[in-house]
Amino acid sequence: MGYFFNILHTAYTTAYKHGVEKKYTEPKIYHGGKHFDLSKRWYVYYSYAHPTLRDKQGRPVLVRQTPITLKVNRNYKTKEKRLLHFGIIKDVLHEMLKGGFSPYKDEFKLDYTEYTAEAALDYAYSLKVESLSDTSIPDYRSRLNQFKTYLKSKGLLERSILDITKQIVNGYLNGILKATSARNRNNTRIVISALFGVLEDNDIIQRNFVANIKVLETNSVRHQTYSLDVLEGLFSYMKENDPLLLLFIKFVSYNVLRPIEVCRLRIKDINLDEKQLQFKAKNKPTKTKIIPDIVVNEIMGFDFSVQDYFLFTPNGIGLWPIKENYRRDYFTKRFKKLKEKYNDYLIEQGESFQLGNEYTVYSFRHTFITLLFRKFREEFSYSETCDKLMLITGHSTLKALKTYLKDIDAELPEDYSGLLGLKS
Repeated sequence: MGYFFNILHTAYTTAYKHGVEKKYTEPKIYHGGKHFDLSKRWYVYYSYAHPTLRDKQGRPVLVRQTPITLKVNRNYKTKEKRLLHFGIIKDVLHEMLKGGFSPYKDEFKLDYTEYTAEAALDYAYSLKVESLSDTSIPDYRSRLNQFKTYLKSKGLLERSILDITKQIVNGYLNGILKATSARNRNNTRIVISALFGVLEDNDIIQRNFVANIKVLETNSVRHQTYSLDVLEGLFSYMKENDPLLLLFIKFVSYNVLRPIEVCRLRIKDINLDEKQLQFKAKNKPTKTKIIPDIVVNEIMGFDFSVQDYFLFTPNGIGLWPIKENYRRDYFTKRFKKLKEKYNDYLIEQGESFQLGNEYTVYSFRHTFITLLFRKFREEFSYSETCDKLMLITGHSTLKALKTYLKDIDAELPEDYSGLLGLKS
């Protein structure tokens, strides 16, 4: 009897150990539902502890394994036969698991670490955030958290990052498209692709498949260019009613800067002796541009003694300890209020023209690039014009500049009436 109890004790210890560690779940049979539907695919299923995948508490993650059929569905077409053979498979598999069988045997090296989706995405974000601007960080964080919430709702957040497929990401993006807009969907795609790109760079995934997901066409917000007569009237009105806003817009117009780039300018970025300024651009950490004389003359008398002061605050040069996107929003709203007053002024003058929402601060940049382009084209070829204009606009590539010029309709054809004449 002693030998029997020794064997029993060993078996009990092994079973208890497996139960506590939860190395696997007991195999079960999926039999087509409560009606034993023979038209469905029957199989044996179970989960097993992944050899390297860990949850937040450091415990092995139980991963559902490939369903087992062994051709039973094809060979047996009755309920009784299928239950018999799948029952045998289930019992044999259970005995194998209790005996120490692992579906992962010889598949993993000890130096390989696999991440859950949550851990991998958080890791990618922690690296990506180091290269993001202050304006981009909240957007990335928000979109990442929304994606993680979606994965959690699908039971995927604690699964391996390798289980997150293109189909899953596409499903998430399609949901955003239906609920909001193509633009929001595209922006979310950019964030997820950037994070998966970090994972690929760090050999956590083999390929960033999100980069191959199609970008949808959107109805872009049009920043309407100003006609010369509207421009002259508006500048004249700002000169009298808000000269600080006018100077801000002149930096956008004459220096061909984006509004947020103007908001970043500090006194230390301005070199009046060499007529240059430096700023953080969209496509470059530090960019240098010349300051045309038309702008130099405007700021020549400014106090440049405190180098860390911003060039533009609500009251001119000074401190403004808020985030740059809030600074940009301030001047955007300030222009909107002035535009409303200007529209009232136009009505008082008997004018029917009104500045709508399509006329923005950004519109000034489009307008003056268009003016420069057309002025250059009076003397130079298209290619020569682009080469000269690229030095002014700061586009990083010629292709980007040409795409931009096309988007704002900088070049229009000559009158082609003579080509349309028909012989009577």
